[in-house]
Amino acid sequence: MTQEEVLTQARTCLGSYCKGCKVCDGRACRNQIPGPGAKGVGDTAIRNYDKWKEIRVQMDTICENRPADTSCRLFGQTFAYPFFAGPVGAVNLHYGEKYDDAAYNDILVSACAKAGIAAFTGDGVNPEVMRAATEAVKNAGGMGVPVIKPWNRETVQEKLELVVASGAFAAAMDIDAAGLPFLKNMTPPAGSKTTEELAQIIHDAGVPFIVKGVMTVKGALKAKEAGAAAIVVSNHGGRVLDQCPATAEVLEEIAKAVGGSMKVLVDGGIRTGTDVFKALALGADGVLICRPFVTAVYGGEEAGVAELIGRLGAELSDTMAMCGASSLAEISRDMVWKP
Repeated sequence: MTQEEVLTQARTCLGSYCKGCKVCDGRACRNQIPGPGAKGVGDTAIRNYDKWKEIRVQMDTICENRPADTSCRLFGQTFAYPFFAGPVGAVNLHYGEKYDDAAYNDILVSACAKAGIAAFTGDGVNPEVMRAATEAVKNAGGMGVPVIKPWNRETVQEKLELVVASGAFAAAMDIDAAGLPFLKNMTPPAGSKTTEELAQIIHDAGVPFIVKGVMTVKGALKAKEAGAAAIVVSNHGGRVLDQCPATAEVLEEIAKAVGGSMKVLVDGGIRTGTDVFKALALGADGVLICRPFVTAVYGGEEAGVAELIGRLGAELSDTMAMCGASSLAEISRDMVWKP
């Protein structure tokens, strides 16, 4: 399938919120929630996209002509590329009724594993969302990362048991989901966690744990103190707080503060393999990409996912070759220009 074929088919079943835009920049959906939009006026989601585009790559082809090796390792696993499918929950609410979470994750997790990467899976109020996600990960031989919302301790423990049973190579919590409306006013309380509470969750997980939703050096250091193996520099795609900085604006200082002592991933507005290259040059070990994978599943199922991964990988490989990097380790800060 081609990208245009995937998008054309996706637009027939995406529902009324996501427009299946060729350029997924947050403008058409803006502040629509439910849907893929963002909180407030949608400023943060749009800024995420725009700030990656302001960063430019530095071409240098006076170098040895070698093929680009895009492979990476994370927590003992080798992947074809340093990008992963991001988590999404309640897909039938936000993106259309063609799929529920179980069907969506069955396609996404399996297709990503076959293409040599891993999918992060979402969570939701309905317990079946996590059960279906972890079952999909289990069926893929543990090649996936279930992401748990910051529920109360009892609920988190129940979900961690499902994660462990799935054989997942890592687990995560999108701590910034504390800003989602459905977490408010729960009994017992759900939402933000202290460093001590997070440390207990990480201990109980028993697998490398990723804290998603870090936007400051201070937050990164607290995640490190709690024992996180990795963080995701993320503002939840702009869905939880309006007028945040873009992830591209804060990544470099966070990576300088904790990179080397823990893995640093990033998401938010990353749409091309060239964007992936930029993130690695600024200090990230890998990236998450979410919304394009939704349209890939809705528009082409496994073939749509394969098309997206192949296109992103080819863009990354081409950018590496044109900037003089034959491996991810050779991508350096001087290969990008930042205003």
